[in-house]
Amino acid sequence: MSTRHLIIHNSDNCAVALTNLEVGEQLAINENVITLVDAIPAKHKFAIADMPKGTQIYQYGVLVGEALSDIPVGGLMTIENVVHRAEEMRERNANFNWTAPNIDNWKTRTFKGFKREDGQFGTQNVWLVIPLVFCENRNVSVIEQSMLEELGFAQNKYRNFVKNLSKAYQDGSAIDKVEFTTEESQVTRMFKQVDGIRFLRHTGGCGGASSDCEALSGLLAGYVTSPNVAGATILSLGCQKTQFEMLKRDIEARCPNYSRPMYFLEQQKSASEESMVSQAIRATFEGLTIANKATREEAPISAIKLGLECGGSDGFSGISANPLIGVVSDRLSALGASPVLAEFPELCGVEQNIVDRCLNDDVANKFRRVIGAYADRAEALGEGFDNNPSFGNIKDGLITDAIKSAGAARKGGTAPVAAILDYTEQITEPGLNLLNTPGNDVESTTAMAGSGCNVIVFSTGLGTPTGNPVTPVIKIATNNALSERLPDIIDFNAGPIISGEKSLEEMADELLELILDVASGKKTKAMILDQNDFIPWKRGLSL
Repeated sequence: MSTRHLIIHNSDNCAVALTNLEVGEQLAINENVITLVDAIPAKHKFAIADMPKGTQIYQYGVLVGEALSDIPVGGLMTIENVVHRAEEMRERNANFNWTAPNIDNWKTRTFKGFKREDGQFGTQNVWLVIPLVFCENRNVSVIEQSMLEELGFAQNKYRNFVKNLSKAYQDGSAIDKVEFTTEESQVTRMFKQVDGIRFLRHTGGCGGASSDCEALSGLLAGYVTSPNVAGATILSLGCQKTQFEMLKRDIEARCPNYSRPMYFLEQQKSASEESMVSQAIRATFEGLTIANKATREEAPISAIKLGLECGGSDGFSGISANPLIGVVSDRLSALGASPVLAEFPELCGVEQNIVDRCLNDDVANKFRRVIGAYADRAEALGEGFDNNPSFGNIKDGLITDAIKSAGAARKGGTAPVAAILDYTEQITEPGLNLLNTPGNDVESTTAMAGSGCNVIVFSTGLGTPTGNPVTPVIKIATNNALSERLPDIIDFNAGPIISGEKSLEEMADELLELILDVASGKKTKAMILDQNDFIPWKRGLSL
């Protein structure tokens, strides 16, 4: 691979700059030499043939745009001269064939996980404190403030900094002279087999569409039954739409033999707020004593349910980190594990590839139905999937949604699609699953954890601190510069693929090893930073 530019597919009529290219620079392209008529910033695209107005533009071998004006060979492609275009979905091509990767080195590999009553294996052993309605958020916060530090679960490297600022102020010293240090007060963790207490807060449960309250119940049930969760304390006001019985029904549907401890407390039936909160603290403490008896044991690699996420994407995402994740995804599919590709707006333009890869017509028809309903809803609100690229995406070369989507979809590799899941549906099939979520990073990772993912890999070209309360999130940089600039949030660097130092297969070996280490208890950077982001998807309206 050239270290200066890349043509991803032999049918593409544009190339990606792998480094900053200068006006007048000459490049060897398809046995010809072209001269750049514009400066091409790294990660951006340029025409490798003359593109008269109306020319269809291809990247990754698929339609990604149309020329709004004439673009000369060697010219920079921008939002001023290119508009989004994507192919329409057709009937499924049943002739799809897949050659599975060689998995001989991974067949007998295991990780150390927590076995649950339904046979699933967790990669974490966390306790949940969750409200059924936003009215209980304050009580959740009070319980959090009361328990985390005392039990040794608090992670706050800024506490001593605030203490030193306060002391300087009281002494009359200049606070701008107080230096920040990462030194923390050390408190021994009481429950050593518990990986943490997670306190979920949200804005739902009442005052909105009944469908949103039902979806919230399903999402929370997915978290309670997650193999990464040891048990839960659940708070209710009492009069809200999302009721205990709804949650119990959804838990039963997901895990009929659920035997982990759960405690339900209703404020409107309590003598006082003080009574309820003290009962919740007592119940949580009791649950922690039970959760602390769990131990890790050998789990097969097929027990991995790997969420595939990207966010803060750049022009390198689709040629380094995302295809790297795709190689790992294919290996896991071949091993009987369950990789999960989400973010349906970021499949815009590659729908036909997904349809053709579906195992049968039923799976293909469900994909068509679910993504079609989502697209129709967006259009009814005056939006469309083509509005998905963010300012940062565009600035770093993702100038149409189809370009962004074609690169994002590479996280799903090339394996057959075994199942299509709508929001909150559970992962039950081995092989590649597709889960209907927004492209919003936190809404998507929240949904993947709620559907049963026990590890998530997350590619980023611009950087993001996103994590999840129950599922470890492994952050993968698309380029060397990001990995060097933000080492506190990046776990793995796919940059050597861009520089040509390593191959996809070499790096896939390293990434899969890291996934097994994290599944066995190794902390990710998001876990170290206590990034526990949780946002349910609000699909309806407020009433």
